[in-house]
Amino acid sequence: MTTTAHRAFVLSVLVLLMAATRVNHFMAIPDASWAVFFIGGFYLRSWTRWAFPLLMVLAIVVDVLVIRSSGQQYLQHYCVSPGTWMLLPAYFSLWAGGMLLGQGYHGASWGTLGKGVLLLVAAVAVCHLFAQGGFYWSSDSVAEPSVAGWLKNYSDWFVPYLRTAAMYVGLAAAMQLATEQVGKLLQARHDALH
Repeated sequence: MTTTAHRAFVLSVLVLLMAATRVNHFMAIPDASWAVFFIGGFYLRSWTRWAFPLLMVLAIVVDVLVIRSSGQQYLQHYCVSPGTWMLLPAYFSLWAGGMLLGQGYHGASWGTLGKGVLLLVAAVAVCHLFAQGGFYWSSDSVAEPSVAGWLKNYSDWFVPYLRTAAMYVGLAAAMQLATEQVGKLLQARHDALH
């Protein structure tokens, strides 16, 4: 598979994953959006200029369709506030974390695993700071915003968001490792025959 074909395949999978899971943040299959942006940064960093905006537009379109299908107007929905624009730097922080992990990547190793864990935790922390902070400080749904209330809200939701992102990123990492191992086995077989 060529590099372009591989990237197109990855992008297609990420689009389908986001479209299938973003429809309800609290359903049995959790929203993969945060992981989609991290994984996208890893695999699609050379396509950042257009792949990142494409995924951002998809996220917004899915949100609009889901909110309208519930009979509500997008701008009047509980989750939509003037801080919604903060999703742009929030999701780009995840993308940047994936890009940093992919930079100089030469195959799975314990060092790469450690770097990946640190980058994922940091990227989720920054993403959550923007996304949750944008909502908390600008939404009419928060009656009396305070630093203590914001810190509690941030800490209450950080681990669930991290857990969900880590689950999807872990699955992607396992598939990456399996692909690399199959490639090594096929190369060894090829070398043995020649």
